[in-house]
Amino acid sequence: MKTKLAVTFALLALVPFGLAACGGDDDDDDAATETTTTEETDTGGEEGGAGSTVSFTANPDGELAFEEDSAEATAGAVTIELTNDSAVPHDVQIEGPDGDIGGTDETTGGSVTGEVELEPGEYTFYCSVPGHREAGMEGTLTVE
Repeated sequence: MKTKLAVTFALLALVPFGLAACGGDDDDDDAATETTTTEETDTGGEEGGAGSTVSFTANPDGELAFEEDSAEATAGAVTIELTNDSAVPHDVQIEGPDGDIGGTDETTGGSVTGEVELEPGEYTFYCSVPGHREAGMEGTLTVE
């Protein structure tokens, strides 16, 4: 009986090591890239079906620039996330062939989200604060 109990405790002590071996790589080796990543989400709604989340970051030093100059998303309901840690106001707007579709509100020193319904195609994302787009705060959003 003592042998069975000792073996059981030994096996239980090894369980955390086995679970840790199954975990993902937590290293942040994805250093600054020019294309933002997307995350597919199931919106569960009738319109558009699955969509994605696209994250944008305004330059934290207050320069009139996004960290990304291109992005990709999945057609459907797309959540637009903007992180702006500077004191300069920024937003993200999405423009299609027929004009503006929508985007986020302006924010300073924080994050904001917005949602747009997008079909496959090429779009332009930009900051609508006067003078910012003209200074280069725009890029291409490809929706597949």
